Amino acid sequence: QVQLAESGGGSVQAGGSLTLSCIASYRPYCMAWFRQAPGKQREGVASIDNDGSASYADSVKGRFTVTKDNTKSTLYLQMNSLKVEDTAMYYCATLRYMDCADSYLRPYYNAADHWGQGTLVNVSS
Repeated sequence: QVQLAESGGGSVQAGGSLTLSCIASYRPYCMAWFRQAPGKQREGVASIDNDGSASYADSVKGRFTVTKDNTKSTLYLQMNSLKVEDTAMYYCATLRYMDCADSYLRPYYNAADHWGQGTLVNVSS
């Protein structure tokens, strides 16, 4: 059974930093972060493949960095300069090869192979 386990969420003041982690029970080619704020649709945040190619939503470019440790099947999201609007439940997911570059950023994207349970990030002003 495939498992994805996120950790690292918490409360932080605006301008602060957090690092999220996601451990997978296997070694997927592509992993991604999504988030869902209260009352809003889930949205793609960042993705990365086993070759290290990463992509980001415009809203987080320059502030968030996604990395992947292939030996540990672990995905990370370093979040800097956090804003109140970054407050959301953050989910780890594994993606199909063809979705890894940018398809996951489309509104209402729901084609991930597997999802984690989420970790909550709360940014206060």
